[in-house]
Amino acid sequence: MSTYLTILGFNSAIPTVNTSPTSQLLEMEERCFLIDCGEGTQVQLRKAKARFSKINHIFISHLHGDHCFGLPGLIASFRLLGRDTPLHVYGPKGIKKMLDTIFTITETHRGFEVVYHELDKDYSEKIYEDARVEVYTIPLDHRIYCNGYLFKEKPKDRHLNMKEIAKYNEIETCDYHNIKAGKDVVLSDGYVLKNELLTIDPSPCVSYAFCSDTRYLESVIPIIKNVTVLYHESTFLHDLKEMADYTGHSTALEAATIAQKAEVGKLILGHFSNRYADLTVFTDEARTIFTNTFLPKALEIVKI
Repeated sequence: MSTYLTILGFNSAIPTVNTSPTSQLLEMEERCFLIDCGEGTQVQLRKAKARFSKINHIFISHLHGDHCFGLPGLIASFRLLGRDTPLHVYGPKGIKKMLDTIFTITETHRGFEVVYHELDKDYSEKIYEDARVEVYTIPLDHRIYCNGYLFKEKPKDRHLNMKEIAKYNEIETCDYHNIKAGKDVVLSDGYVLKNELLTIDPSPCVSYAFCSDTRYLESVIPIIKNVTVLYHESTFLHDLKEMADYTGHSTALEAATIAQKAEVGKLILGHFSNRYADLTVFTDEARTIFTNTFLPKALEIVKI
């Protein structure tokens, strides 16, 4: 089963006619995870033909407006659409107070449970897990408390080698689950059929790391080591490194250096300052360090 990332928005701070602030929709193992929710996110979700009802987990990196101002409106729309299932919101400590204040003052009645998972740790921690997926925080260095997120598929069951299995009448359908789980089969005469004979290697597990607003930070490297795809902010080019450091951001060269040192499969840049009209300058700079670097496109679907 493939994993897909839809880029809903990728520019910094101010929305423009053609671009929106940060927001992404990750579809992994039939789960839909919304990552950040800048202004206009629900409009972008409409354009992407996303099913609102499938979004049960929202991950907010930090409480600057271009990453969370779309969240109150989205939650209000969930109510108007008749949602009755719980919504899990992960974000910095204070996100519950922010949303509850907005909903109280505007007399917005949700009609469904919002479960808050407030974060305040300065180390990576597992914050979500089910049978197929794990999610970890990636502590970042911004002007306020900020986390990126690491999404990882769990190891998958092996595939049945039906051509080989068909040779043995003693193997029944009820045995398939154990075989896929990696167990050997013992025949009635005591002969052991090794699992490697009856199965084929599973599809490789994929992973996705989202590194939102942050200064250059090498402590993220062991957390995101060997991820399939990395999104890393690159607000400025390296000639403005001093401004990047001052504002709590990274340059394209720094994002590429992180990707190169972490040995990731693919790098997607984002969160560009509006001072740049031609975004190809970012890939030009980054590819001097890490060649497999790409620009995002609004509503682009990236297979991971």
